[in-house]
Amino acid sequence: MTSRRHQRRVLIYSHDSFGLGHLRRCRAIAHSLVEADPALSILILSGSPIIGSFDFRSRVDFVRVPGVIKLRNGEYVSLNLHIDIEETLAMRSSIIRHTADIFDPDMLIVDKEPLGLRGEVRDTLQLMQRRRATVILGLRDVMDDPEALENEWERKNAVPALAEYYDELWVYGLPQICDPLAGLPVPASVRRRMVYTGYLRRTAGDPVLTPDLHELVEQPFVLVTPGGGGDGDALIDLVLAAYEHDPGIPLPALLVFGPFMAPEQRAGFAARAARISNVHAITFNARLEALVARAAAVVAMGGYNTFCEILSFDKPALIMPRTAPRLEQFIRAARAEELGLLAMLPEERGRDPRAMAVALRRLVNQPPPSSAVIPGLLDGMPNVNRLAKKWLDRGRASRVPVRARIGA
Repeated sequence: MTSRRHQRRVLIYSHDSFGLGHLRRCRAIAHSLVEADPALSILILSGSPIIGSFDFRSRVDFVRVPGVIKLRNGEYVSLNLHIDIEETLAMRSSIIRHTADIFDPDMLIVDKEPLGLRGEVRDTLQLMQRRRATVILGLRDVMDDPEALENEWERKNAVPALAEYYDELWVYGLPQICDPLAGLPVPASVRRRMVYTGYLRRTAGDPVLTPDLHELVEQPFVLVTPGGGGDGDALIDLVLAAYEHDPGIPLPALLVFGPFMAPEQRAGFAARAARISNVHAITFNARLEALVARAAAVVAMGGYNTFCEILSFDKPALIMPRTAPRLEQFIRAARAEELGLLAMLPEERGRDPRAMAVALRRLVNQPPPSSAVIPGLLDGMPNVNRLAKKWLDRGRASRVPVRARIGA
């Protein structure tokens, strides 16, 4: 244990019940941190069933806990195992705590859920406190409608956890766009620990291209992505309907369905795309950011990672945000449109293929996000690196546990 103390370790927890957002954000942060600190090793705890499809840099690895999925009624069930959800959660909690015990990180970064999925991280948070490790909560720019979030966090007893366990809260955004904890009864002592980092700039390597994609990406094209795709059928259906209605839309489209789109929906959409000369469709690409970088414009639902990529690669974008089960995407898109960063097609107008066709035609002449000057917009990664270094340089010996601080 003593022999490696000149090396540093960070554990990142991501509950990942569905979709790609949490995993992709945590992976991007991990890569940035190890690039900035050659003495750092990072382990990501994730429930994503496709985490193994992604590349990880040297000194970044992952442990996959059993997956769960949230049903439309809000209940969780085991993703692949035919066992009770309580047994699944008990296994997850045990794996998380034992991994933290053996890995013995100097810092734990918890993504979004202060106590983890159904409280599964509480034991680990208590272990980290006893070992004087730094504990950070990472929050995306927008969580949900304030009233809905207040009800959710009251049910989860999340606000007291902020005061009890967390040294700092990193908000991966800017207050001009959203305060993710607006309307919550957050103590002033917790507010003082909130730091807005700016958005997390992404980089792009070379895309993984099949031979049939090479020709398409060498010319201007519109990338259409619903993220993980589990709830992206409305967007894909509408874009296909727009191209069916208006074959003269100037830019060809590349549809990336996402790995969580239902197979029967995917098959139906692929068959429709095959009948349209200027539309190409694929299921998944683990280097989506490389496709964003090559695209002339982006059409998306507007999740956090896609928004960061639109900003990072300065792409004109059209967002059709979902409004259920959360208003997160709508809040982000509406505010970004007000600031001149992108265009939004709300769901109530977006069901009409003619409206989507008009919006796609406008994308050709839409100004990129850089036309709106917002200081610090993409400073997230260097700020996260700086904040992590500050805590890691202090070491454990000088750390005062959160609840022992005056006024905490």
